[in-house]
Amino acid sequence: MALELWETLKEAITAYTGLSPATFFTVVALGLAAYYVISGFFGGSDHHQHVPRQYEEQMQPLPPPVQLGEVTEEELKQYDGTDSKKPLLMAIKGQIYDVSQSRMFYGPGGPYALFAGKDASRALAKMSFEDKDLTGDVSGLGPFELEALQDWEYKFMSKYVKVGTIKKTVTVTDGTSTSEPAAEATESDASKPAEDGPAATAHVETPAVAESKEE
Repeated sequence: MALELWETLKEAITAYTGLSPATFFTVVALGLAAYYVISGFFGGSDHHQHVPRQYEEQMQPLPPPVQLGEVTEEELKQYDGTDSKKPLLMAIKGQIYDVSQSRMFYGPGGPYALFAGKDASRALAKMSFEDKDLTGDVSGLGPFELEALQDWEYKFMSKYVKVGTIKKTVTVTDGTSTSEPAAEATESDASKPAEDGPAATAHVETPAVAESKEE
């Protein structure tokens, strides 16, 4: 059966191409070899050139984290990823971490990009994406939210490098103004007994004078 099919195939090749079966298969093999060689020069070269360019930025080694020390929340906004030359930073519970290695998550276009350049403690605790929760104020949070925030902090501590802290704003002027009146009040209170002393003594002596007059 197979021999009959081979004889039929040879007759068909000779009838349609005018070539012997050996010549026909040789031409087919050479054509396939030429195709792969040409595609390797053109299509393959483009593939090998463009793929590294696509991931060139991600494959480049990240610069070592730079310690910032204490910075304000306004200064932290400069590190939200919009400037590719600056590290990508994020804070949790007042501690600033370099999250540049997770730029795909916290960088521009990432799912958590709105957290970058901010202390997002409250938002992480509540898993909220609202602007009002993008703050380090954790007052009023429930036990489950505080526990979730603690888990986030442990994750950041184990994965990222701490590079600074957020400078706390202290209203020194208000504290001074509130302490001065208190001091003045204390001084006035201390001076009152001295002023009231003679008056109180005169008031006590009055009944004795009245008794002497009656006698």
